[in-house]
Amino acid sequence: MHVLITGANGFVGQALAKKILSQGCVGDNKVSRLTLLDRQFERTVSEGSIPDIVVEQHDGDLADAQWFKDTLECFPMDVIFHLASIPGGMAEKNDELGRRVNIDATMTLLESCKAQTESTGRKPILVFASSIAVFGIMPDFVTDDTPLKPQMSYGAHKVVGEVMINDFSRRGWMDGRSLRLPGVLARPPAETGQLSAFLSDIIREVSQGHAFVCPMSAESKTWASSLPNIIENLLHGAAVEESKLKSNRTFTLPTLCFSMAEMVEALGSVYKQNANELVSYESNPMIENLFGRFPPLETPSANDVGFKHDGDLHKLVERALL
Repeated sequence: MHVLITGANGFVGQALAKKILSQGCVGDNKVSRLTLLDRQFERTVSEGSIPDIVVEQHDGDLADAQWFKDTLECFPMDVIFHLASIPGGMAEKNDELGRRVNIDATMTLLESCKAQTESTGRKPILVFASSIAVFGIMPDFVTDDTPLKPQMSYGAHKVVGEVMINDFSRRGWMDGRSLRLPGVLARPPAETGQLSAFLSDIIREVSQGHAFVCPMSAESKTWASSLPNIIENLLHGAAVEESKLKSNRTFTLPTLCFSMAEMVEALGSVYKQNANELVSYESNPMIENLFGRFPPLETPSANDVGFKHDGDLHKLVERALL
């Protein structure tokens, strides 16, 4: 099996590549080749890999259609994890870059899937990392039927990706699955343009006994999952049999809904810190509007095909810094 990961140098991409290299398979299928794509790589990610997996890293501009096509034509693809994106804050600042990567590069990848299927009959599975940003303004309760009202370009770009993946799958050019990822914790400190970075910062700082000013009120509620949980769900997304998907190929992943006060309590319990004294609250209206008004949710479609959340907030906090 040939597995491709775009955005492989990112936070989720590195963890996914490491997991595949350590277990040597996706579902029940043995991986023989792993191709990693990103703009640049900080290091070689084949350390500790199973010897008979061929690993290739390719640095390049994912929005460069010719480079993308030339790179993908080397070997037929079996499973693709499409993680590459320009996130929320950065996409707002640089509209052209956001569209080139989030929409144009996605379409180039889909066209490559189509070309491969038509020329070889080998239909690849594509797992698309969508986002809960597609919801934007939410009602009092979120279900599989909640209308999409993205508030930022990033969310709008993800809606486009979901729609096109459904259409290419309908036409038999690929076997696509779009997974709407919640906040993923805990990201390392970095200038990624993600406005939700404070959710990772609060875990890292409080775990070390450092004071932290939270940009949302104590009662504000958000959704999040640990990195290990997201990796498990991505791999499960590639392993689910197409017959179980029926006509539904877009899933809001099960995740936990919690208040910032509840997170602080869990942090204090897990890391044995006086978290209530370490954390103060200074609400930023923009941040709270984007990340602090999340309602309860139900994800029956995702539950039915085996996707799972962390279980409880204490477990999420424990796994966040693994």
